[in-house]
Amino acid sequence: AARPVVSVFGLDGAKLDATVPLPAVFTAPIRPDVVQFVHKNMAKNKRQPYAAKQQAGEETSAESWGTGRAVARIPRVGGGGTHRAGQAAFGNMTRGGRMFAPNKVWRKWHIRTNAGQKRYATASAVAASGVAALVSGRGHRIAGVAEVPLVVGAAAESLSRTKEAVALLKALNAYADVAKVASTRSVRAGRGKMRNRRHRQRRGPLVVYAQDAGITRAFRNLPGVELVDVTRLNLLQLAPGGHLGRFVIWTQPAFEALGAVFGSQTQQSVQKKGYTLPVPVIANADISRLIGSDEIQAVVRPAGDKRQRRPFAQKKNPLRNTQVLVRLNPYAQVLRRAELLGKNKKTKKYTHKKSASEKFLAILKAD
Repeated sequence: AARPVVSVFGLDGAKLDATVPLPAVFTAPIRPDVVQFVHKNMAKNKRQPYAAKQQAGEETSAESWGTGRAVARIPRVGGGGTHRAGQAAFGNMTRGGRMFAPNKVWRKWHIRTNAGQKRYATASAVAASGVAALVSGRGHRIAGVAEVPLVVGAAAESLSRTKEAVALLKALNAYADVAKVASTRSVRAGRGKMRNRRHRQRRGPLVVYAQDAGITRAFRNLPGVELVDVTRLNLLQLAPGGHLGRFVIWTQPAFEALGAVFGSQTQQSVQKKGYTLPVPVIANADISRLIGSDEIQAVVRPAGDKRQRRPFAQKKNPLRNTQVLVRLNPYAQVLRRAELLGKNKKTKKYTHKKSASEKFLAILKAD
């Protein structure tokens, strides 16, 4: 079968005559579990160490009073003439003492992730960027965009002015995503506003280029817009927060270079030595669509009753359930009727003999 092709748009937003075949990386399996695992590990590699001061809480002269004074054996500040004298010190339960298990700078801050896992996650993120439903579900404003993935001509890499970049985005109907970012810019809550992280905002489009002929200068001042070389694709940019579906704008040279960067399921990558794309377990991951297809519905059994029937007969106690008792012993019904009518009562009267005769008692009482 012929591979699908992607349209190329010019700087004026009109389709060009040229088309680009869809790279094989867009057929890679979309694995949110792998993406979230790798993103969580990679995001830890930008952390800076922090720790409590090593002498904090222990910069005082304190010694335990020992036993016999009806006080706890915690170290206490010596001296007199002040409220501090005699107060407990050092312990994490004391006022002015050190914290429990103080943070150390030699904590394991960074985590190494397997190269194969990072490549798998990156390929999944690139494939997810070509699904319009995932891009829209992530919150990007792509209602007016003609196609996803969105490819623009090579002339876009030569733009150097911000107003030219804005004109390009408006021509592609992609500027709504930038306007969304600008409207979400707000002052950060908490102490981070004092630590060079004063504002926070959403993520906008990701522009991927092959050759920087001024494109980074044109787009760098637009809110939420990020740029990356096609040979340096980063999962933290392709799936921010571990969420698949980043809105990516490709230049035509960068889109054509994806085949050399990732290769295919059968052809090795040029950039990554010995790497081929992962093969999906099933060709179509849309299980509901598979089940509803005519081929499968033609051979499956018809739907049964909505009421769930027991796979076994429920056991009932014949001593409590009359119907089950009659089924086991039909004569039990006759006995039950006779009992109700009183016909099973014994009418014959028996005369009980005395325990001993009068003659025997007379002999017994004789002298």
